[in-house]
Amino acid sequence: MRLNLSFPPVIEEWFNSLEKRPALAVTVSSLWILILWFIAFLWKLGTVGLVDETEPLFAEASRQMLVTGDWITPFFNGVTRFDKPALIYWCQAISYAIIGVNEWAARLPSALAALAVMALGFYTVKWHLTQKNQLQQISNPSQTYIIAGIASALIGVNPEMIIWGRTGVSDMLLTGCIASALLCFFLGYAQNLPSINIGKIRLPNQWYLACYVLIAGAILTKGPVGIVLPGLIMISFAIYLGKFWELWREMQPILGIGIILILSMPWYILVTLRNGWNFINAFFGYHNIERFTEVVNGHSAPWYFYLLIILLLFAPYSIYIPGALANIKFWQRSQFLTQERSQHLGLFAAFWFLGVFIFFTIAVTKLPSYVLPLMPAAGILVGLFYSDLYGENSPINPQKSLKISSWINVGFVTIISVALFNLTKITGQDPAAPELYQSLQNSGLLTYGGIVWLLTAIIIAVLILTYHWRYILIINLIGFMAFLGMVLMPAMSLMDAQRQLPLRELATTIVQEKQPQEELVMVGFKKPTVTFYTRTNVNYISSSQEFLEYVKKQSSPQKLTEKPPSSLLLLAEQKKFMEMNLSPDDYKNIATKGAYHLIRVPLKVVKKPKSDISDSSQELELPAIF
Repeated sequence: MRLNLSFPPVIEEWFNSLEKRPALAVTVSSLWILILWFIAFLWKLGTVGLVDETEPLFAEASRQMLVTGDWITPFFNGVTRFDKPALIYWCQAISYAIIGVNEWAARLPSALAALAVMALGFYTVKWHLTQKNQLQQISNPSQTYIIAGIASALIGVNPEMIIWGRTGVSDMLLTGCIASALLCFFLGYAQNLPSINIGKIRLPNQWYLACYVLIAGAILTKGPVGIVLPGLIMISFAIYLGKFWELWREMQPILGIGIILILSMPWYILVTLRNGWNFINAFFGYHNIERFTEVVNGHSAPWYFYLLIILLLFAPYSIYIPGALANIKFWQRSQFLTQERSQHLGLFAAFWFLGVFIFFTIAVTKLPSYVLPLMPAAGILVGLFYSDLYGENSPINPQKSLKISSWINVGFVTIISVALFNLTKITGQDPAAPELYQSLQNSGLLTYGGIVWLLTAIIIAVLILTYHWRYILIINLIGFMAFLGMVLMPAMSLMDAQRQLPLRELATTIVQEKQPQEELVMVGFKKPTVTFYTRTNVNYISSSQEFLEYVKKQSSPQKLTEKPPSSLLLLAEQKKFMEMNLSPDDYKNIATKGAYHLIRVPLKVVKKPKSDISDSSQELELPAIF
């Protein structure tokens, strides 16, 4: 049974007029994307401080690049940092130069990368649907614009993209490069434009050239994965369709690899010449090969880890991914061999999604951010899954997979609602912010969140029962946007006040209190934000015992080449501070914020913990300052 579920005539006429006025169409489309981007990524981008542990590492290394003028070797805390290549540091340093050294500038490259993917995703989906309608000899501008708008929203407005798009690290920049490269590849393949001839030189079409440039950007963002991952996806897609050699002739990959090498290799050559095997072993050995083949920094997880990550961090739309993949029917290869290239977007998105998922599932080291590059593909898949509901004669009873997914959607958001109502009962305590979850409960944010998702579940159920299928995805988007504005943003501010604000306040105190040549020591934990906000190097020491031994070593007369400092600044948590067993005469408490103590330790007699005080030979005879 089919029912005409077209929009009211005034809306249809508006979309028809939009199609006839390209300048207005571009303006409206751009405005839609910019509004989504502003809410999801730009709104309050710099009001929350840098988040330990990773973000300040990037932010400070980029600041060092700007301050020192060394754009080749990244440094953090006085030592080289070869975790990632230079592009993210360059982008952040340029942002600092324009905006100033602050949280906004550190995060702006990530936000801009998200914007680029959303915009290119909108264009690709709209072009695909336009071609589909032309092949069917129909005009349906409302479908093309609405589905493209929904797909662009799904690409950007989901938890995974928002988390990393609002964080000053390399993950979103990598995703921006890889996702944009893959979209450019598809457009080059689907539009099948003629080659560019410059004299006797024949170049691939502009989309393929853009793909090569973006792959070079991905290599400069995170290394070999920037070419390996998109390369595997493009090659498997071409082989599946039996078009490998055809695409080889079109893309001219030998020339493409030359372009990639010309753009990406100079930095690798320069940094290797300057740092030698230290860079090669750290970057290629530890941060690439070992991360794929071994567990690094304890980041291990079971094989189904990324299933849970996608379920939770592409929520609430993740429920529709299995149905969207099944709807492609990629196992029916013969149907794709007879289709126009322009109609292969769903198939390509499936290869993209599964390629990233399988690649990082095989990798031994696992982190939630690793599957970020598949989120744009997920948004396209789910958007296309709903596209038939916006046809001229939409089904009153859609395909079974969509109906089942919709009811699972109701159950899923209901579970989210119940979990939020009971979050304080099902989560443990955060050592760095022991009152965080109770504060969230007292603020009412958890209750608001539970209500938002409960109302979303009820509305979706009503839409299913009244056969208004086409609005279900829109309600999910509205529900998530409401949750973002009413709950997530205030919760981020509350979490910042509990976890990070004490460290920023202590950093301000350190800047005011620190004496010339006085060393800053952090015992028992590493919080790189202190380095960024104090603009000074921090000596990280793992235990109280090592701290006391370090003080003794630093103050030994035979080690001194100049007048020693009369004290040092100590930043420690309560537990580590108590382990030191310092008497009131052995230190001066400068400030206490949250779980952290800032202490000035005079270089005088400092005893070891009580378990060792029987050995009087281990007392530290140091000059006093008071």
